Amino acid sequence: MTSLFAALYGAVFWAGFIGAASCLIAVCHYSFWVLPPLLLLALLTSLLAERYLPYDGAWNHAHGDGWRDVVHALVNEALYLLGLAAFPLLAGHLALGAFWPGQLPFWAQLLLAILIADCGITLVHYLSHRSYFLWKLHAVHHSVRRLYGFNGWMKHPLHLLLEAAGGMLPLLLLGIPEPVMAVLAFAVAIQLLLQHANVDMRMGPLRHVFAWAPLHRFHHMKYGTAGDVNFGLFFTCWDRLLGTAFDAPDYRMRGEDLGIGSRPDYPLAYGAQLIEPFRAEEGVRAPELPAGLRNGA
Repeated sequence: MTSLFAALYGAVFWAGFIGAASCLIAVCHYSFWVLPPLLLLALLTSLLAERYLPYDGAWNHAHGDGWRDVVHALVNEALYLLGLAAFPLLAGHLALGAFWPGQLPFWAQLLLAILIADCGITLVHYLSHRSYFLWKLHAVHHSVRRLYGFNGWMKHPLHLLLEAAGGMLPLLLLGIPEPVMAVLAFAVAIQLLLQHANVDMRMGPLRHVFAWAPLHRFHHMKYGTAGDVNFGLFFTCWDRLLGTAFDAPDYRMRGEDLGIGSRPDYPLAYGAQLIEPFRAEEGVRAPELPAGLRNGA
């Protein structure tokens, strides 16, 4: 039973919740306010799955970070809701014309929106590992010492806004309809839950398509620049194009592999993490890469 759960979890979670959101918005024409309760259901499902089949049982227990992650999630999801509320104003001022292929079925429009947003968000993410200032904002997310669905939403608000701009601005310029944008924002939240899920899922051939937890865990390696891999949010194709794809399927990530190797003292508290990017950085030498991770490709 557990092997079947491991094989199906990622695909069923992704398609089930994004499909439900699409039906509620595009077919049943519900208000966009039906999406926050659906997202809470997805979060509850993720937490239950992590208890049923954890990748690392220790990651299900707070490391002094539980309430901090709650505050990060509440602030960042509130920013997404504010962005949706401001959508009519933003679209009215930014759209360059009626370039969006609104004649396509909703699912095709959503897939196109995901591809465009994924490309933009991935590029901002990639640059955040190469620009010193962007890295200091992004380092908040990399300071985690365990990976579970909820801390996929743990980001500095300024970095969240930069990633959102990279992904959403091209869509606004193309004149994306509000329902597609609303479900896209929901899909991003679902993907973040899957990327960081503490579920011992088995992806099979989907490992070459989707940037879910089994691949994304390597992005959180603390060994210097070794974690400069697997930047994609939704799909792996961008990393293959950037030359940053990495996989070591036989290596089992541990809590000791996570974090920022040069900053073992990175602050844990929410307020301190907001201020940290603007402070002078005093790091140490990052630890050496374990032998089991040196042959990944």
